[in-house]
Amino acid sequence: MKDIMGMMKAASEMKGKMEAMQAELAELVVEGRSGGGMVVVALSGKGDVRGIKIDPSLLKPEDAEMVEDLIVAAFTDAKGKSEAEMQRRMQDVTAGLPIPPGMKFPF
Repeated sequence: MKDIMGMMKAASEMKGKMEAMQAELAELVVEGRSGGGMVVVALSGKGDVRGIKIDPSLLKPEDAEMVEDLIVAAFTDAKGKSEAEMQRRMQDVTAGLPIPPGMKFPF
């Protein structure tokens, strides 16, 4: 019975940590870069686009397709960084709690 009470307490503590982490992630901004930094996409920790910066030298009509590709690449870079940071923070929150492999948070 003590194991169940311990797990309930740990789950309650984890819930509080998860809520705090989610608030932090909403404020977190990561930047993805492409084209040697000529295109920068800023995302929140939740994956919302916060901004895009494009070097003015890329704004030529004949370079439109290349700029579009660079934006996609910068977005992908930022999203990967955001997801990696979320995973790192989740490991901090769930450390010590027996969670089944493959279970992802937040639910």
